[in-house]
Amino acid sequence: MRLIKWLLILCLLGGVYYGWSQSGGKNPLTPTLDRVHSAFSFRAHVESKLNRKNYVPLTQIPLVFQQAIISVEDNRFHQHGGIDLEAVMRAMLVNLQSGELVEGGSTITQQLVKNLFLSQDRTWSRKAFEIPLTFLMESQFSKQEILEMYLNSIYFGSGAYGIGAASQTYFAKTPTALTLAESALIAGLPAAPSLYSPLVDLTMAMQRQRVVLSAMVKHGYITQQQADQARRAALQLNH
Repeated sequence: MRLIKWLLILCLLGGVYYGWSQSGGKNPLTPTLDRVHSAFSFRAHVESKLNRKNYVPLTQIPLVFQQAIISVEDNRFHQHGGIDLEAVMRAMLVNLQSGELVEGGSTITQQLVKNLFLSQDRTWSRKAFEIPLTFLMESQFSKQEILEMYLNSIYFGSGAYGIGAASQTYFAKTPTALTLAESALIAGLPAAPSLYSPLVDLTMAMQRQRVVLSAMVKHGYITQQQADQARRAALQLNH
């Protein structure tokens, strides 16, 4: 495990050097980091980045939806400190084999940091600068706060940012009213919103829903019987 950590650190340092050299010796994230450490606290800076339109408190988001998202996006969310070394090492092996960044191994916290502060580019330098911001996020916010912000900022396809907009867009209801079947369908969208949107391709959306339900069974959130019932449940989409 110690060897793995040192390899990870070396790769991150390499990414930092690459980003520094490509930017002519300038930190490409200096404007963002300067703003973070200005008169505003980090918490206040994060708050300023959030879109409060259709913002839904975690208490109004069904637990089954939270579990669905965690199952497919970051199943060790409550165990890691912002960076999942197992996922990172797995992604590194895939990326080294392909010769480019094709898999990120990002946690929910990393995705939130990327959405609020960074670009969507898959580069080593961007991944490297993402790390300190991720640790800062974990030190300043609880897991519940991080999950709430993530669920309110992630893109769910068809123009819907956040669970509030997504539940209205796809099922014309508030998040509190989502069923297991509906939750599993929406939770599967962030991986590829344009591909899995039920308003674009219902067949692909249903296939992704089954993947989410299987993941929930695997991680002990629901039983196989509940998953089977959800797969058979009729969905009333908001066309």
